[in-house]
Formats: sequence, C-alpha cells, structure tokens
Amino acid sequence: MENIITYVKDWGKYSFLERPLNEVDSLVLCQLVYLNYEKFVPGPGNGEEPVSIQTIYTHPDRDKILDDYWYRRNNRELFSEAAVSVRFGSLLMKDYVNIIDEERETQFSAMTYVLEDGSVYLAYRGTDATIVGWKEDLNMAFSKPLPGQHMAVKYMDRAAEAYQGCFYAGGHSKGGNLAVYAAMNCRENTKERLLKVFNHDGPGFRPEIRKEGNYQSVEDKVIKFIPRSSLVGMILEDHGEYEIVESRSIGMLQHNSYTWKIEDGAFVRARNMTRSKIRRDTALNEWILSLSEEEIHAFVDTLYEVVSASEAANVFEFGADWKKGLQNIIMAAKGVDDDTRRMIQKMFHSLFEIFLDNLKSERN
Repeated sequence: MENIITYVKDWGKYSFLERPLNEVDSLVLCQLVYLNYEKFVPGPGNGEEPVSIQTIYTHPDRDKILDDYWYRRNNRELFSEAAVSVRFGSLLMKDYVNIIDEERETQFSAMTYVLEDGSVYLAYRGTDATIVGWKEDLNMAFSKPLPGQHMAVKYMDRAAEAYQGCFYAGGHSKGGNLAVYAAMNCRENTKERLLKVFNHDGPGFRPEIRKEGNYQSVEDKVIKFIPRSSLVGMILEDHGEYEIVESRSIGMLQHNSYTWKIEDGAFVRARNMTRSKIRRDTALNEWILSLSEEEIHAFVDTLYEVVSASEAANVFEFGADWKKGLQNIIMAAKGVDDDTRRMIQKMFHSLFEIFLDNLKSERN
C-alpha cells in the first residue's frame, strides 16, 4: 500500500496536463508547505520571480528547508522525489509567508503553487514546532476568530487579485481549518473563483463562527479527509460530510500524513468509525461548547504555562531533554493557584459527566 512518498514516485511521471490535480496531490502540496522556504521563495508583492522545486533542490543550501519540523527524514525524501519528478519538479512557488507572533499567540504560514496547467493552489501550513503554534491550536476552542484566521482570509483575497482564473486551497491540520475559514470569509468575487477546498484532518469551528462565516456558501466546495482514529480533525466537527481514510498507524499517530494509505491515486477509504469513537468525539465537543470563555482561557493558559515551564523554544528542544522538561512541568503544575486548580478539576468532572450521560442515553 502506498503513502504520499511512493505516490510521488509512481505518479511523478505524469504531468498535471495529463492527470489533473487530485486529493493526494493536495496532501503532497500541504505537506511540502511545512518546510522552511524563507531563504528561497519570494514573499508577496516583492516583484521577484517564483522558483521551482527543482531550483531549490539544486541549491547547495537546500537542507535549510528542513529546519525545525517533525518528520525530517520523510520530508527530505518527499521533497527529493518531488524535485526529480515531471509532475512536481516544475511547480512554481511564490508568495511565501511565515509569521510567528508570540505576543498575539499566532503562527501563520502559507505559500502559493502555480501548476504546469496554469492552475493555482493556496497551501496553508498546519502547526509548526513552536510552542506558540501549539497554543494557537488550543485557542481554536474560543468563539472569536484568531489572528491567523484573519491572515488566511487576507492571503486568499490578495492571491485572487494577483492571479487570473480559478484556484484551489487547502491545508493539513490547522492549515485545513485556515483554508476553510478563508473560503468562508473571503470576498464574494474571490469565492466565486474558488474551485475546491481540501481540509486534511483540520479541526472544525464553533457553531457561531460557522454561522457568521456563512459556511453554507462554500459547503459544496469543501472536502474533508480524516483518518479513522482522528482527534484533531474531529474537534468541533459537527459530524457533517467528511471522508474517512485508512492509516498504517494507530491512535493520534494517524494525524501524520505520511501514514495515510493510498491506492490507484486516491486515499483508501475506511468503512466507518467505531461507535465508541463517535461517542468520545461527541462528548468532547459538547464539553468544549459547554465551557465559558473564562473557563477556556483558564484551561488553555494553564496548559501553556505548564508546558512553557520546560524552557524549550520548540517541541524538539523539549524532546531532546525530556527528563528536565518533565521536572519543570511538574514544578510548574504545583504552582497553579487554588482557584485555577479547582476550575480545571470542575471542567474535567463535567467532561466525565457528559460522557456518562451520552453512554446512558445510548443504552436506553
């Protein structure tokens, strides 16, 4: 069974003129956008020419793109296979943006691909290795839109002004959420030119955000993929339309796009999720929506403070000396004030009660 690396090897001989962009191509582009193109790809509006994957591949400093992200070995192999392929090697990349704003608790990155057939794909990056990026994911439980989501809308509208014709958008993890949010909230003339939005295991939205963003106006353009044991993609998901895909891994590790199974140029579909998995997802989302903004702030801020106490700048530093990080976390947890500790205990108690109530209602 293939994954995205073997897919690029097998389908790399076909141009996008021969075989148009498909769901697996989208995941490949969304995984490639995780790499660090700061040194190579021009930003929006600076007048520089776009660069191809092949051009970066031949640069002596090409390994700079692999800095600071998970799956370094897989990313290197994916990029190398893409660079020597007919399908991806001539892709042009431009309008690279990478913003990390700790004060606003924002991590936003996106890039535009121009395919051989002239079509355009806007790829939004998911969570990177920074601690602030991790906290921004947690902040998605808030009712108000995040700065990164507003940036995603501006990026899409600006791209629509810069390019003629129709375009695609997509992202993996948080990037999928950003792509859908941008589609919901972009200008009407931008929305009309949007062909499809690929959400690869990205979290959903609170009901008020879906309503305010007029999700129904783009619902028929959004296609969401989640692995069978998805956690990230089922956060605030209203059990609408989504495709369940098979993974070669288990549990939360299925979020890793390199584990998704591919056959004949498409994701291998799973039949369904287990009833217990649906029950847990439902209870978690009911719990999130039951919390007040004060409670959510307390929960997220406390987790962030505890993890930040490891004194690591990113998840790699934390993992490099996990014993020290764990000791710092334990010390920080002891320092949480009594009111916050009681609030968090109360919140977890309510989660347990919601889960039991759902279980009882199923049995009645």
